[in-house]
Amino acid sequence: MSTNVHSNTTGHIENQINLVIEPYLHIFGDRVYNPITNRATFAKDRGYKELRDIVEKNKPINSLPQEIKSLLINEEWIITESNDEELSKRFFLKYVSLEAHTVCNQACYFCPVSIDPREDFFMSLEQYENIVSQLSEYKDSIEAVFMINYNEPTLDKNFIDQVRILKQYELVPAINTNGTGLTPSRTDAIMDMGGIGYLSINLSTMDRDMYKKDRQGDHIKVVMKNLDYAKDKEIAEAMDVVVLGKGDETHKNDFKEISEYFSNSYFNVKYAEIMDRAGYLNVGHKPSTPRSNLCGCENIGSRPLQHIHINPKSECFICCEDYENNYVIGDLNKQTVKEVLSGPEIQKIRRWSYGIEEAPDNFICKKCVFAIPEKESFKQASFFRRVARNVLNIKSLGF
Repeated sequence: MSTNVHSNTTGHIENQINLVIEPYLHIFGDRVYNPITNRATFAKDRGYKELRDIVEKNKPINSLPQEIKSLLINEEWIITESNDEELSKRFFLKYVSLEAHTVCNQACYFCPVSIDPREDFFMSLEQYENIVSQLSEYKDSIEAVFMINYNEPTLDKNFIDQVRILKQYELVPAINTNGTGLTPSRTDAIMDMGGIGYLSINLSTMDRDMYKKDRQGDHIKVVMKNLDYAKDKEIAEAMDVVVLGKGDETHKNDFKEISEYFSNSYFNVKYAEIMDRAGYLNVGHKPSTPRSNLCGCENIGSRPLQHIHINPKSECFICCEDYENNYVIGDLNKQTVKEVLSGPEIQKIRRWSYGIEEAPDNFICKKCVFAIPEKESFKQASFFRRVARNVLNIKSLGF
């Protein structure tokens, strides 16, 4: 929907400006969210009804009262029309996944590592700091730097130094770990640095036999020893134990047992059901049918617009679900972070994932539960938004 605006400040028409609805909006049943501005609007907000009328009822922008139209323009729900390529250069960087190595000491059934482990590769500490220094240009918008993708970050001999580097550049370290390497000495080292922003422990059960079966590793004793030491220390602003499972009675019982165990500690215990990693696994939630019309992404914010994912070889790729890195959008050995975030490869991915251009039939987002479906599927999209929000809740996630 577009409309013409004429400048009449001198009493005559000077320029014609086309106004359009922001094409990257996330439209949900209870809100509208703009991932470019990190702004959400709700039913109680002025202009909300009129915005939905434009989006859902195709109401002309020029039919709006001037006061409401000015509000929607000022808040960037309505923007000046531009070509698709220019609009897809924009981003709002909130989250970083910076994986410094490929190694994991477990093979969990709900993780691609269990069926296709990667070759060992470690990023040098020098390159790590080089990347972090570039990311620090966006420190005002970045809410967390996750030190993981499909690895176990504590296996890196440079782990504590990496945390220190992130803090040195005023970025917020976020650690997701199975807990095997979160030793008392490392907990103390992190405490001595003033703590981190987020700590999440992936703990699906405390039963030793089930733990070994689920993860192909007999680690529960060392994990519980480490967590017993850490649980009474405020190592992070937000501390979670995430209980992943299939949503069955065993999962619910494990969640109850773990919740009771950590009830008088700094850890918040979260319940989360597994998903199929955009078709890579044969377990977990998945779309009932491939997404035919893509309308965006809500996986802890918008992956194409609000995240950057960096593997140990310094390649940037589309998303955490892209285990094989089939969608490489840049290379920090040859490019800067800024060049990658506004480059042609990520521009194309943004247009595909938001339905501005038709994506190939095998495009990863068409197989992903976190892809925003068409309007009639608001209820399903809201469910998976709640799942993501329960797994991670640091600061304001913007959705």
